[in-house]
Amino acid sequence: MGEVEKQTRAGFVALIGEPNSGKSTLMNRLVGAKVSIVTHKVQTTRARIRGIAQHEDSQLVFIDTPGLFRTRRNLDRAMVAAAWSGASDADITVLLVEAHRGVSPGTKMILEELSKKVNKNAKVLLAINKIDKVKSDQFLAMTLELSNAFEFDQVFMISAEKGHGVGDLMSYLAKSVPVGPWMYPDDQIADVPMKLIAAETTREKLMLRLHQELPYFLTVETEGWEQKKDGSVRIDQVIYVTREGHKGITVGPKGETIKAVSMASRVELKELMGVDVHLFLQVKVRPKWENEADRFTEMGLDFKDTRA
Repeated sequence: MGEVEKQTRAGFVALIGEPNSGKSTLMNRLVGAKVSIVTHKVQTTRARIRGIAQHEDSQLVFIDTPGLFRTRRNLDRAMVAAAWSGASDADITVLLVEAHRGVSPGTKMILEELSKKVNKNAKVLLAINKIDKVKSDQFLAMTLELSNAFEFDQVFMISAEKGHGVGDLMSYLAKSVPVGPWMYPDDQIADVPMKLIAAETTREKLMLRLHQELPYFLTVETEGWEQKKDGSVRIDQVIYVTREGHKGITVGPKGETIKAVSMASRVELKELMGVDVHLFLQVKVRPKWENEADRFTEMGLDFKDTRA
């Protein structure tokens, strides 16, 4: 008798929640590699980043979405539209809520929108994250309140950072995505252009280095990408800021800040790509980059969503 062919599964899983609720940390944990940028600052993720993981006979394509929040600027509106678009396209949506933050006004706003925005046939899961930061009776009361507000298909208690409960979540997702062929080769971990990953890596280093509001008024674009004969890669990037004063802060005294950012980004990109990386950064003042469609396209966002 011949071998019975395995039944494979594949599907899209959207991770949604307030800014800084742990979506990027969870996706990187599930994928097993750093695909999405993670900092302590809110609104780190701007575009929808797809990370790909295999578990048993299932392939899961995770969509790490920008945080959902009340919008004020063009960029804010495009980011929130990208987040809800990710949820509407997914087979499963996972709402992440921080255990120590409780049921915040932002979470209540998301709950009100959930039934209108997610795919009607999709499962919606609740993941209470950062459970290591609170006592069990606190997050149990919170889970009850959230479950009364929305009928979730399943609830998970996790710590994305430490890995607690993530295995159970992964197993449930693998069993729940639709039967079907895999969409990507089994060694691919992301469906994002390498130019965007490189730009996001540099932006992460800037966010970690700079303080206060400045990181939200800059963007990074990869303008040049050249494969050298020795196998190394030359990458040219431009950091756009909105004011001359911001340029000085970004460059730093005697160029110290930009040098440190370049070195940190280069080290991470070399590790990610497995080849030597020659990274060249420029800082340019572009006062109205938030009103330029091309800047949004480079970030993987749709400028039309700013009119929403």
